[in-house]
Amino acid sequence: MSRTDRTHRTDRTHRTDRTHRLIRRWLWLFIVCLVLSGLTAFPLQAETRWLADAVQGSALGEHFPALAAQAARVRDGIADAGVRYPFLAYGTDWLAFAHLAIAAAFWGPLKDPVRNIWVIRWAMIACAGIIPMALICGPLRGIPLYWRFVDMSFGVIGVVPLLIVHRLVRSLEWSQAVDAPNGFTTPRPAH
Repeated sequence: MSRTDRTHRTDRTHRTDRTHRLIRRWLWLFIVCLVLSGLTAFPLQAETRWLADAVQGSALGEHFPALAAQAARVRDGIADAGVRYPFLAYGTDWLAFAHLAIAAAFWGPLKDPVRNIWVIRWAMIACAGIIPMALICGPLRGIPLYWRFVDMSFGVIGVVPLLIVHRLVRSLEWSQAVDAPNGFTTPRPAH
């Protein structure tokens, strides 16, 4: 093997290692956000109380009284449900669990992103699905339009790291295909 071949192979190895690091970083960002989002579904009563107090005692509440009223309505509804119908919180416990379980699904792409690219694609579809879910179910549940946009933003923002990871995995997949010994890309010795 010539020096040029060794240098070219070393450059490809460095690019592959760098691509793997970038994939892992973006995936960890997505996983951490999923876990944090899931964990916030457990203490809803305390969180809505803090949110309503923060909005009502701020300039935001003064400039947007409808927002302050909605925050108070949500706080009161969750508090009332917690007292009268505590079993309803079990549904948000399952919501939290689902976020944690989805985050665990990314273990495969962390270990072998090319083989597990389907997880990335599935997550991109799920992010896209947030938009019709919010647009269809939001009005049925009396969710204000501005809050449906907040909900939809999770899908729009969430898909960004997934698109970046998908592009990186495809480039990694391509480089692995080119480097694979298949008789076409392997240099032949000179006679």
